[in-house]
Amino acid sequence: MEMKLAENIRRFRKERKLTQEQLSEALGVTPGAVYKWEAKLSVPELNLIMEMADFFDTSVDVLLGYEMKDNRLEMTVKRLQEYRREKDPEGLAEAEKALKKYPNSFAVIQECAQMFACFGCEIHHRDHLLRALGLLEKCRLLLEQNTDPRISEQTLFGEMATVYLGLDETDKAIELMKAHNSGGMFNHRIGFSLTQKEKTEEAVPFLSEALANMVIELIYIILGYINVFFERKDYASAEAILRCGTTFLLGLRKEGRANYLDKINSGLLAALAGAQFLSGRKKEARASLEQARDLAAFFDASPSYDESDIRFITRIEGAGAYDDIGATALDVVNKVVSGVENESFAALWESIRNKEKESNE
Repeated sequence: MEMKLAENIRRFRKERKLTQEQLSEALGVTPGAVYKWEAKLSVPELNLIMEMADFFDTSVDVLLGYEMKDNRLEMTVKRLQEYRREKDPEGLAEAEKALKKYPNSFAVIQECAQMFACFGCEIHHRDHLLRALGLLEKCRLLLEQNTDPRISEQTLFGEMATVYLGLDETDKAIELMKAHNSGGMFNHRIGFSLTQKEKTEEAVPFLSEALANMVIELIYIILGYINVFFERKDYASAEAILRCGTTFLLGLRKEGRANYLDKINSGLLAALAGAQFLSGRKKEARASLEQARDLAAFFDASPSYDESDIRFITRIEGAGAYDDIGATALDVVNKVVSGVENESFAALWESIRNKEKESNE
């Protein structure tokens, strides 16, 4: 809690347009006493505080200006999160207080562990890192209390690995992540950590699988945003994220070789054309549709579902690509064009398709 008596005496005095001398005369004290109160050099006795509260027509509580923190568990956790977000070092002391008050609360201990890990890693403070490690171990014992679906034993192991990395115990971090790499969730970190240990060849399979998984996630994110932006009729944002996605996927092509991403990218290019068309830029829409058609034709001429045909990705044991977006890349483009639900756009696509058919004949 924090007391603001000095500030409130000054504020109430000025609201009544009184000088320090006039207030001192009303209270029967010296002007110097009032000066010291307002300068935080001394504190008035209790009977004077009560007299001032009566004089200023307020309560003692208001005059004292006590601000009580909400120390309920939920608010304690939120306050600790704010300290960590703001990187406020006072959060470390608050964390210790919270741990004393809630010594067996998973939520408090987990947040305090993150606090100590955050400051420990950033300023290379070994004691903070060791404190974080001990708290994370305790979190594992209290995991049944957890109600946050984003936290699991695997994520706790990941946080412990981060602490080990901060302690320059890279081998321990790598082994911990390898032992708990459910669904390949730590592939990217394992791969990077191995390169730091100059184990580059050992790192490649982890980096490769991490890239493959990231590409899949990125595609789903882009598709989700496309649905959002088209629903909002925010075609500029749709175009922006589609350009990011198509450029990235095109960058994963091996010269002269088709790969599974070409099939998906042809659909993204068709969606890009849709955004451009609905924005009134028909010339650009035509160019994007022609690019979608050409990429789809290239893939369909020699379709590949082998992940090793994607640049930077090596063969992944047990991997396999499949989807429900269409048997061919051309089917994907047709499906996207139909989804735009605009007759003029569909007619533009048909003219582009028919032109390609005529040239092949």
